Amino acid sequence: MNSPPRHVAGHVDRQTFALGAFQPRVTERLDAWRREDVGGRLWAKDPTLWAAPGTPEITDRLGWLTLDTAADYLDEAQRVAQQAHDEGVGDVVLLGMGGSSLAPDVFQRTFGNAPGWPMLTVLDSTHPAVVRAVRERIDPARTWFLVSSKSGTTLESLSFFRYFWAEVGRVTDTPGRHFLAITHPGTPLEQLARSRGFRHVCPGQPDVGGRYSALTAFGLVPAALIGVDVARLLDRARTLAEACAFCVPEPSNPGLALGAALGELAKAGRDKVTFFTSPRLDAFPAWLEQLIAESTGKNDQGIVPVADEPPGEPGVYGDDRVFVLIDVEGYPCAAGATTVERLAALGHPVIRIRLSDVFDLGREMFRWEFATAAASVVLRLHPFDQPDVQLAKELARKAMSAAAEAGPSGDTAVRADREADLRDAVRRFLGAAHPHDYVGLQAYISPTDTATRLLEDARTTVRDRLQLATTLGYGPRFLHSTGQLHKGGANNGLFLQILDEPAPDVPVPETEYTFGQLIRAQALGDYQALVQRGRRVLRVQLGTQAEHGLRALVAAIEQAVGIARRG
Repeated sequence: MNSPPRHVAGHVDRQTFALGAFQPRVTERLDAWRREDVGGRLWAKDPTLWAAPGTPEITDRLGWLTLDTAADYLDEAQRVAQQAHDEGVGDVVLLGMGGSSLAPDVFQRTFGNAPGWPMLTVLDSTHPAVVRAVRERIDPARTWFLVSSKSGTTLESLSFFRYFWAEVGRVTDTPGRHFLAITHPGTPLEQLARSRGFRHVCPGQPDVGGRYSALTAFGLVPAALIGVDVARLLDRARTLAEACAFCVPEPSNPGLALGAALGELAKAGRDKVTFFTSPRLDAFPAWLEQLIAESTGKNDQGIVPVADEPPGEPGVYGDDRVFVLIDVEGYPCAAGATTVERLAALGHPVIRIRLSDVFDLGREMFRWEFATAAASVVLRLHPFDQPDVQLAKELARKAMSAAAEAGPSGDTAVRADREADLRDAVRRFLGAAHPHDYVGLQAYISPTDTATRLLEDARTTVRDRLQLATTLGYGPRFLHSTGQLHKGGANNGLFLQILDEPAPDVPVPETEYTFGQLIRAQALGDYQALVQRGRRVLRVQLGTQAEHGLRALVAAIEQAVGIARRG
């Protein structure tokens, strides 16, 4: 084996645990890891920590450990960003999914764009209304488009590209000057970018998978384009890398300590990790969702991340939860802090992490990457592959055929305008729940503020009345995030798939399909994959008036759990 890198241990003491009766399990795990030199072996990229020797996608997926490599991207990211600033670019639109889109979205929503720097919009929905809304908001003549895909074959990214290439072509004879690509070397996207005269191609780091790529070009280039001090961000990440160095004893290593806690709690049945954050970090749990769910949700087990669930009274939480509070000095998470204090007093396990400022986000990204890899050691899971994601993609491709275009809802969906049928279906669906299950809302609709509020009403009702954890994801975004967990994790999820009939539709140039057909096929492929995996799933078609249909769905959920319908 290669010698591990020689780091000097940093001092990071802003992580605290209140694990109650579970503390001995974690202490025992860390003591065992110290005897087995797990920290040293992880830095040495020992694949046997997770799987048998020779298992693919382990030793060649650990490049995120070496932040010195990430620093190689700084000069290029800053140079490209300065060009955008000097040329007066008003907007940057990132066309990507999953690991290519979540970290940039966190950076824009956490830091905002600095004065005089472009605003970043992340487009990761194929819903026609979302595509139209982005087009209506921007001026193509003053916009750059980042086509971001590690494989260079991501269907959503390429569909977005074709649409905006045509739109930019309406205002300039040199549309390539408005496009950049972030992709691994040698991909079809790189070839496309060269042939069409893209302004720049930013190479990705081939030994880093998507959900671990926040501190590579996939995250740093978009961050630099909005004026974030990416060097400072990386410096904060290094402090955590040093604190997690191979020479730090396992019990004192913050990444291993967090990973041991998450893994042991999951083995003990506390497999729903529920996040509360400061308002400045509202976007961060969505990034954590993908990292945790896609890394651990396989082999019929996994850790379920619960993001954006509003704080509730202690009695609404079951005994399958662990609570994580992440706050920033000066931006307290008052409701979350009060909730976790009350929960800790009742014996629920609680983890608290404090950031000194928002640049500590770089530190936290490395902490959670390291901890997720460590938790996977406890669970004996391969954290760097996603074997069940491909099934839904294959079924979606089949659904794009002419035979699948007969109707936007498919034969399996209950229509929201048939209230009696809807009430019966929802009652049967929720009646199939067991203790320690969770309910996942999968919304293949436009993520408007009203839709989100109604969906949050639905998940809060389910949690408060049934004491079940809830998750909410907009499709197809969540397919590249929590979709692996839904199909490959434990069969403890109930999935409510919510569809609409988007109108007007938007054609995808250079193809024979529309965005409406694409999102319909993605929903159908996801549904079929869930059914093949034996999951409990209900499809509801909202029709052309999505918000009206959502209100009917919320009312049906309230009736199913015994709450009087709201006026």
